[in-house]
Amino acid sequence: MKEFIGNSLFFGVGISLLGYEIGLLLKKKWKLAIFNPLLISILFVMGILSVFNISYESYEEGAKYLSYLLTPATVCLAIPLYEQLDLLKQHKKAIMIGIISGVLTSLISVLILCFLFQFTHEQYVTLLPKSITTAIGMGVSEELGGIVTITVAVIIITGVLGNMIAETVCKVFKITHPVAKGIAIGTSAHAVGTAKALEMGEIEGAMSSLSIAVSGLLTVIGASIFTNFM
Repeated sequence: MKEFIGNSLFFGVGISLLGYEIGLLLKKKWKLAIFNPLLISILFVMGILSVFNISYESYEEGAKYLSYLLTPATVCLAIPLYEQLDLLKQHKKAIMIGIISGVLTSLISVLILCFLFQFTHEQYVTLLPKSITTAIGMGVSEELGGIVTITVAVIIITGVLGNMIAETVCKVFKITHPVAKGIAIGTSAHAVGTAKALEMGEIEGAMSSLSIAVSGLLTVIGASIFTNFM
């Protein structure tokens, strides 16, 4: 049984999608942020691999096909942005200031926390790209000498947490403008957060989509500067 599962070409895709569907059902039934489909899917896959003692390499052999969809899915986020192009032009100054503020907040918070917990330089640069999309974050981490696998994990955790608490944070801090919501979510929680922004509204989704690309580019520049601070 173990050999059959481990050698199955689409085993990784199958359990990943099954876990995500279970997450969707739980979220629909109880409507709690903790039942985030991506989080449930991660935990489900971890459980299956542990129970059947299947190596990550065997899982990855099939799951890698899902990764191929990441790039076109990200590109598709440009559609809502194009539909809100007039709004983008209208608030361009506020949008740019918001994205720059978000990027600086992310980099500075990592720097301060790493100083407080006395992290090594390698651990520090591993965490710097935590708030940008995986495709860019992996490259930044590798270039700066970080641990890429941990960077990926941190990016996923950041996105999932952002998705879970986005609405609550907006309510607590009384952030009501859709442009402000979208910029805040996209800058801090990349594509996973953008999924929540799209649920909140078209404008939020469009602004969040823009933030993914711009904050990613700014983080590449900012991380190369901040790496010298520790």
